[in-house]
Amino acid sequence: MSQNKQLFLTLYEPVHQSFERFCKARSYGQMPFKDLMQETLLIAYTKFDQLQEPDKFLYYLFGIASRIVSNHRRKVQYESLTEMDTVMTITQPAADRQAEKEQLYKALSMLPVEQREALILFEIVGFSVKEIAGFQQKTEDSIRQQLSRGRKKLLSLLSPNINSKGISYE
Repeated sequence: MSQNKQLFLTLYEPVHQSFERFCKARSYGQMPFKDLMQETLLIAYTKFDQLQEPDKFLYYLFGIASRIVSNHRRKVQYESLTEMDTVMTITQPAADRQAEKEQLYKALSMLPVEQREALILFEIVGFSVKEIAGFQQKTEDSIRQQLSRGRKKLLSLLSPNINSKGISYE
């Protein structure tokens, strides 16, 4: 048995029960706890050389398990949203979708250039705020401000009847 594998097992044995309890509690209702344990141990073993403080091995496992559960939850939410979009696309007539697209493009064209560009890059293309800040050579805070103002302006352009009734979303 390799020295790395032996050290891993030596560190794991005393924390096994605590780790198992943590996985049961953390994964409850989201995924099978044994799957969480196995995936965590696999990642922990493959990245074991990155562990700097062996006395914090249990917390190292907790961190990995928490990220796995979070990623799993995000993936499940994304899949359910994608399924909803598919259902909505199937049930909504093509003419209605085309009219909505045209209305959106018209409203986008009425926004200031930087707000329009930030919204398109963030919401449609999927770039991060940091990446957009690099493109536009601005701070991340100014990009967030552009996105916020652009969304508010877009909302007011796409739903003038709501704003005329005095309803505010701020």
